[in-house]
Amino acid sequence: MSEALLPIARQVKAAGSWDELTRQLMLAAKTLPAMPAQLKVEANQVRGCQSKVWLAYNPVLSPAFQGYSEAKIIRGVLTVLLEKANDLSGSQRPAYDYTGYLTRLGISRNISQSRADGVAQIIRRLHELAC
Repeated sequence: MSEALLPIARQVKAAGSWDELTRQLMLAAKTLPAMPAQLKVEANQVRGCQSKVWLAYNPVLSPAFQGYSEAKIIRGVLTVLLEKANDLSGSQRPAYDYTGYLTRLGISRNISQSRADGVAQIIRRLHELAC
């Protein structure tokens, strides 16, 4: 049984071409909730990304996972990942296959190796924060 797609993920998956996927990721980037400036600190910075990326988790905040990237495409991918992470229960998050999720949405096959390396670091950080 396949999982139900969330709204942003559904739009991304519906993209039929690389151009349309890029457009959907750019649109998704615009919907990422603003990350408070006080969370954009070195401790929340994701290492291994070409552009600056921050990722924080605080169960008291809504949404609990918050992030930002200076690069629009990565910000779009981050939006898709955070939409999913914030929808999962606390017990689902540590073992969730975010890489497989991006593959099912058609994102993984369409991003460059350097971006894929950065996304892998974002996913690694999501797993660290979920524990």
